[in-house]
Amino acid sequence: MARTKSAMLAAAISAVAMGCVGTPASLSAQVDQTERLVFADEFDAPALDRSKWNTIGPDFWVNEEEQAYINSPETIRFAPAGSVEGADSGVLVLQPRFREGFETPTGREADFVSGRITTEDKFDFTHGRAVARIRMPDAAGVWPAFWLLGNGTWPETGEIDIMEYVGEADWTGVALHGPGYSGETPLVNKYFFEPGTDVTDWHEYEVDWTADQILFKVDGRLTYRVTRPMVEHYGEWRFDTPKHIILNFAVGGVYPFKTNGISEPYKGLPAETADRIKNDEVAMEVDWIRVYQHNGIPKRSE
Repeated sequence: MARTKSAMLAAAISAVAMGCVGTPASLSAQVDQTERLVFADEFDAPALDRSKWNTIGPDFWVNEEEQAYINSPETIRFAPAGSVEGADSGVLVLQPRFREGFETPTGREADFVSGRITTEDKFDFTHGRAVARIRMPDAAGVWPAFWLLGNGTWPETGEIDIMEYVGEADWTGVALHGPGYSGETPLVNKYFFEPGTDVTDWHEYEVDWTADQILFKVDGRLTYRVTRPMVEHYGEWRFDTPKHIILNFAVGGVYPFKTNGISEPYKGLPAETADRIKNDEVAMEVDWIRVYQHNGIPKRSE
């Protein structure tokens, strides 16, 4: 009987641990002989794999976002294999919900709750290729993201934003943050999709991170290159230290506001999107996430 995708990925990781270099046939499109798989989640299980992921709670708040994060199957849920069109298998669903007057432990009130997961203290890596297959809604003012964050004080230990989306369906953004280039970072770029597709289709969002440059890609296509000298023009290169993975779905806040200028009824979030959240129509879907590292063999040039 053929093995499942998850079993084959598990075998690949096990083979790495034993020093083997073989790669399952199902991964041949993603990896070559210079790479090894070091982390993967296919989201085939009915619940979050707590050996890989942490959840963030409502005491956390940044960027004037309109949601509170909660650890709940309402906001972090899983769709089984075969239930989501176009997905390879099971799907992680990060879904904001309307909860008028939700009070956080700090006393802040929020009308929305949502989900944020992170591999901090469970998995991190220095240099490699991280890629996730994601589908998002056409909804103004939402702010889902896939990114890497350093394990120390921000921005001193660096941040790599692999994909940020603020509700204009024809583009997604990437960015780097570090000392001297944080917040309104100059190291930022937008990728506009080709006609006929947008964020509501499945796409692979990727970063290929080395000691000398950081390459951002969508569906394997290079969209932005940041070199070490580009970074050092503004501040120190802080991308030789471990970073952990974050997937989250924020609602409103400073980035959507700076894009759409909407301040009512919520900062960066229009009433139309708020109503869609109330009707449970808005979510970020993640088919899978994988991280690869080089085997010590020089990678072929782009």
